[in-house]
Amino acid sequence: MVNIKQIKFLISYFMITMGWAYPWHVIWFHDKYKEWGAITREHPVMWMGISAIIIQGLVIGYLYPFILKQKDNTIFQAIKFNLIIGLMTYTAMGFATAAKIQIEPASDFLIFHTIFQFIQFTLTGTALGFIYRSQTK
Repeated sequence: MVNIKQIKFLISYFMITMGWAYPWHVIWFHDKYKEWGAITREHPVMWMGISAIIIQGLVIGYLYPFILKQKDNTIFQAIKFNLIIGLMTYTAMGFATAAKIQIEPASDFLIFHTIFQFIQFTLTGTALGFIYRSQTK
């Protein structure tokens, strides 16, 4: 059953991720990603990206309360948890993408991708910590 904190996190995760991912990939570094071969579509298929964000937000929001049963909630704990979960996304979107698609130089792509994902999961982890802050009090 989905609770209000999970819904708040899903909305926060969606807003933060879209607010960060869209300018990063479509405005600021679009030409670099295209040059590397990481973007091959003229127009992104937005519903696919939005679906991925919603699924990620639902899974993170669902799993985080299980961690809270054993520890006090802190912003640091939520960021740490989110970065660990984000590592799973990072490997699929970074290494697996570079392994399947001709991205050159792959090292530059992975550096940019690492920075992007680290910031994304730190920001969304901060939101996660704020939303769940009162659960252990």
